[in-house]
Amino acid sequence: MNNPIIIAIDAMGGDNSPNKIIEGISIHSKKSLKVQYKIFGNQNLIDPLIKKYNLQSDRFTISHTDKIVENEDTALVAAKRGKKTSLWLAIESLKNDEAHAIVSAGNTGALFLISKLNLKMIDNIDKPALSALWPSKRGMNVVLDLGANIECSSKNLVDFSIMGSALLKALYENVKPNVALLNIGSEELKGNAMIKDTYQILNEKKYQLFDFNGYIEGNNIMEGDVNVIVADGFTGNIALKTAEGTSNFIISELKKALSSNIIGKLSSLLNFKNLQKFKNKLDPRLYNGAILLGLSKPVIKSHGSTDSIGFANSLKVCEQTIRGKLIEQIKENIR
Repeated sequence: MNNPIIIAIDAMGGDNSPNKIIEGISIHSKKSLKVQYKIFGNQNLIDPLIKKYNLQSDRFTISHTDKIVENEDTALVAAKRGKKTSLWLAIESLKNDEAHAIVSAGNTGALFLISKLNLKMIDNIDKPALSALWPSKRGMNVVLDLGANIECSSKNLVDFSIMGSALLKALYENVKPNVALLNIGSEELKGNAMIKDTYQILNEKKYQLFDFNGYIEGNNIMEGDVNVIVADGFTGNIALKTAEGTSNFIISELKKALSSNIIGKLSSLLNFKNLQKFKNKLDPRLYNGAILLGLSKPVIKSHGSTDSIGFANSLKVCEQTIRGKLIEQIKENIR
């Protein structure tokens, strides 16, 4: 395998791990032939799953540890558990240039803190931002920050605009990033002092990487008129959870409506392809894989409750960020 991408994986984080992790690796490995996996976790639990999901022996290595970060641990407690947990070892391999990126479905706070303890920040970036992909009518949006920073300055939001645009370019090379600030109104005078200051900076200074499109309200996020949506972590996290809840509600209610009687079942059979497209558009597993931007190397957070399909998609996002030279693009554009 010539110059493969190497992904470090915390196999013990999240619900139903390591089963969903190994199955997710198996799914991804069949579609991405030039990727190798450094798996960190309890080998006694992992080995039977390797056989179950027929993962090729030349595609992975396993580093054994029976120490893990628990889901209920605070970030500080997780860090104090020591350097032998699967999460710490995976991040440490990235620090030591033994991998190109790390993926974990485990404790979010622990992932952030241990990553920041081991990895350097990119020069001129004060705070990292958690970003993710959201579907829109015209393609995909990058939305950030989704909870890494409750309080932000105007400089932070400008940095987020650059990092989010670099991520979009890394994932979709031919798409021009169009940035908007998430606000309570679209008028220039709306919002608090911090977001108004950010508006002025982005509006006055022209950036080669992206176009600035002012403010966007929450109900327009999925219209697709802009594709990079920037907010502080408090606002962004609420928007994310609201969107996820609404999506799950719609899918659940649609299933009930189409299975409650013979007419609904017949309708679902006649419209199977269209309903499948609709389900895929809203299926959060297919957009799984949040990226912690601002660190010198890619750190990917898979949703803890996702399944193997969702975890495989987080590996796909990880691979795309490396192939698209995400870190290099941020460094070229940040000031």
